[in-house]
Amino acid sequence: MKYDNQLRYAVNIIESFNGNGPLHNWLKDFFRENKQMGSRDRKQTSEMVYCFYRLGHAAKALSTGERILTGLFLCNHSSNEILQYFKPSWNEMIAAEVNKKIAVISSDLGVPEKIFPFANELSDGIDHVAFSLSFLWQPDLFIRIRPGFEKSVKEKLERHLIAYHEIDASCLACSNATKLDDVLDINREAVIQDMNSQRTGAFFGKMNEPSGHGINSWDCCAASGGKSMMLYDQHPSVDLTVSDIRESILANLKKRFHEAGIQKYKMFVADLSIPDLAIPIPKSSFDLIIADVPCTGSGTWSRNPDALYFFDESVIDRYQAKQKMILSRVIPYLKKNGRLVYITCSVFRKENEEMIEYILQNSPLHKEESSVLPGYSKRADSMFVASFIA
Repeated sequence: MKYDNQLRYAVNIIESFNGNGPLHNWLKDFFRENKQMGSRDRKQTSEMVYCFYRLGHAAKALSTGERILTGLFLCNHSSNEILQYFKPSWNEMIAAEVNKKIAVISSDLGVPEKIFPFANELSDGIDHVAFSLSFLWQPDLFIRIRPGFEKSVKEKLERHLIAYHEIDASCLACSNATKLDDVLDINREAVIQDMNSQRTGAFFGKMNEPSGHGINSWDCCAASGGKSMMLYDQHPSVDLTVSDIRESILANLKKRFHEAGIQKYKMFVADLSIPDLAIPIPKSSFDLIIADVPCTGSGTWSRNPDALYFFDESVIDRYQAKQKMILSRVIPYLKKNGRLVYITCSVFRKENEEMIEYILQNSPLHKEESSVLPGYSKRADSMFVASFIA
């Protein structure tokens, strides 16, 4: 009876949720309105809901309940009591390799190729099948250790029996469920930042500091400031300018900068996708512009798989148009020999390689280097980065 109720709750949530807003916020509201659900009910119901969405666009011919159970089977690798109740034969082989489990379910469900059905839109270097299968598990939590804290951060994690995998001296991977707020001084000692987001720092870490002053940089779509914090750790004398479209976004950045001990920076609000909007800085001002532009976020969807389920392909063109406008606005602010670093967390060619061609055809910049940063084999986000010289 308990498992029937949990499945019923999950079906109710899925059939009521329409994709407006993040699923995790919607779940919080649902659980608040259904106080009769205990903590275990909430946890197991949430897992069922997320497993439903992890199937992306595959198995849509199944009923909601059957699709939930199929998701539980493919996404879990240890015995699951809900599957034991509804599908004991599946639970018996829960630890099998994913391809063996796929062979057990009906062959016409489209797993894995229909999980992510937009193969024709993918950037070069993205393996469609491997990327699709990555939606069947939750990515890891990555931290970037700030300079000088490498030893103490690892000692704290070990003292609190928190398992981690060392990607390199400053990048660690933990289980996504790891709670770090009471263990580390977040932003002062270490920053929560995806592995491939950290790798983008190599594209602006090669900057030579001009004689007599630090690098002038503009993080023009700064969000919560992770890229600027990384640049600051590479070049502590950097002269930072940050901007984004809303005061509330920059309020979070301001809080993180304070925690990180970053005091010297300029900040302003501007929606750079609006033509002719005044920008309160002189042109030809920057040695480095970081353009971590708004995008579909498709490289991060394994963290929020509901975004994949409700995705409308026409959105890609709308984001590309916004990216073109932003770039046309910011490129004139590069100094001669200055560097533009273009970043997306997208796997779509239109937001990546096609934007390289746009920049080369519509500006005096020349390409320095570019790279797809696939994360699906590392339980990380997939990203794209390119650098250009004025």
